[in-house]
Amino acid sequence: MRGAITNYIDVAQLMLYAFWLFFAGLIIYLRREDKREGYPLDSDRTSSTDRVSVQGFPLVPKPKTYLLADGSTVSVPRNAPDRRPVAALPTSPHLGAALQPTGDPMRDAVGPASYSERQPVPDVTLEGLPKIVPLRVATDFHIDSKDKDPRGWPVIGADGKTGGTITDLWIDRSEPQIRYIEVAVASGRHVLLPSGFAKFDVENDALHVHAILGGQFDGVPAHGNPDQVTRLEEDRISAYYGGGILYAEPSRLGPQV
Repeated sequence: MRGAITNYIDVAQLMLYAFWLFFAGLIIYLRREDKREGYPLDSDRTSSTDRVSVQGFPLVPKPKTYLLADGSTVSVPRNAPDRRPVAALPTSPHLGAALQPTGDPMRDAVGPASYSERQPVPDVTLEGLPKIVPLRVATDFHIDSKDKDPRGWPVIGADGKTGGTITDLWIDRSEPQIRYIEVAVASGRHVLLPSGFAKFDVENDALHVHAILGGQFDGVPAHGNPDQVTRLEEDRISAYYGGGILYAEPSRLGPQV
């Protein structure tokens, strides 16, 4: 028989076994590589004095250093795990129990308001310019003459109350679209509203936000620079509105039928 090595083994059989070994090794390699973010996990049995980590199979790989476009480096998995205190307590003593917030859940990074500790630097374009900026900075962008200019429109919360006034639009220089809406609130602060949480009412010249109430706009986390926003600030701002979908008012916590 052509290709036969013995009466029981031939070349095709060996190639099949070799493919199985290669494919198994590929799966293990990819599974290890995708553990560079978020691992090791913290077990529910972890306490303030005894940390129980969970790696699973295969184990978390050794740190690998990457060179970023700006010349800086980052090593993953990170040796310093996220140790922010969790402002919530389990609703029952069994493992995996739901967490009940103990403070302001919209600002305490709990549940839908949680966010990752990204770098406190702004995203940049290929030219090194801040990527997300207001129109007053990105003067080469403008609102099309066929569209209404929403600047000056009231921003109305889920309770029908006005939370502020639109003062500017923040665009993404790399992907020409609106990323944030700048809102002036009653206290005089200027806060950012992610465009995904906004609904423009062009018939009544108003902007509606279902995620939070009108009086909660003043609680939006601040961005330090009035003309740019860092990655960390972006996550904190989006988390505030995301948390509002569940925590903005008590009635949202109950069952929805």
